[in-house]
Amino acid sequence: MPTRCRLVSTAILPLVFALIPLAVIGAESAKPVRMGCGRMTFDTVPGWGLGEDGKSVLGSTHGGVAVGKDGTIWTSSSLGIFGFSPDGKVIRRFLGDAYSNIHDLKIYPEGDGEFLYGARNVAGEGVKVHPVTGEVVLKLGIPAESGLNLDKWAPTAITVAPNGDIFLADGYASNHIFRFDRTGKYLKHFGVAGNGMKEFNTAHGMTLDPRYDPPRLLVCDRNHQPKGRLVHYDLDGNFLEEVVTGLGMPTSAIVQGDFVAVPDLHGRLVILDKSNTIMAVLGHNPDPETRANHNVPQDKWIEGIFNGTHGSAWDAAGNLYIQDWNVSGRIMKLIRVE
Repeated sequence: MPTRCRLVSTAILPLVFALIPLAVIGAESAKPVRMGCGRMTFDTVPGWGLGEDGKSVLGSTHGGVAVGKDGTIWTSSSLGIFGFSPDGKVIRRFLGDAYSNIHDLKIYPEGDGEFLYGARNVAGEGVKVHPVTGEVVLKLGIPAESGLNLDKWAPTAITVAPNGDIFLADGYASNHIFRFDRTGKYLKHFGVAGNGMKEFNTAHGMTLDPRYDPPRLLVCDRNHQPKGRLVHYDLDGNFLEEVVTGLGMPTSAIVQGDFVAVPDLHGRLVILDKSNTIMAVLGHNPDPETRANHNVPQDKWIEGIFNGTHGSAWDAAGNLYIQDWNVSGRIMKLIRVE
């Protein structure tokens, strides 16, 4: 018999208990919820990332998640960049205008260390940040060398190639993807707005896909009609193929091993296998009033149900960290069940 994906409480309590808002039962007494199936089965961690008072510390979230090689879980919000320990305590934060409203957040090794990379859609720039000192060591603005006359620039996604070249997607404006070298020198741009096979209708998310040799760019074409899709480009900007279609509103993607986590703004996270087939759907929200809804306050959150999944990251053990697009600032940890 095939394994069926399901949503159950690990305490084997009635499902209705899992659907009670956290404000009613309290984050401390909320029970973990099991979701997914097969190799992609996870338990939630109630209250993970909240302050000692049980309230979110993040401010409004419309950002990304990244995990450093030391295990620090980084996430971005309207306030800045926060670093969490694996048990959900804030251990580092960079606050203020230079770090606020980072729409996509990644972390990549460089030399003996690593750097955070962010796409700041509101500020119209890409940034590279030292994760220890918080120093902004590189800013990427509209490249005059491109010859483009852009009235608006709103980068939504950023990723880094193995040679250090930086790709920045202008997903909320021109839908061009810009390529820079590691020093910030403009190299080229590609992509165009539209609903054709080789066009983007909101190039919202982007990551390096190392499952292929050579690695590819995996782009979340969020609003492509009739449904959102993922597409592959090579690192020279040539269209390769549609990866998967009919995803709703895919906001970002992140790869670990053979698997890809794809948050969907419709309140769920989809996991693809190496053949890019959907193998699990996590946190699906059946309520049209609260899915893809930024304005769900913390007292209306439901354990195991997502509202507007926007960013995610894997840790070395295969656990997932997921951020909702949310007015109160929501980040969740899912522990992978062996």
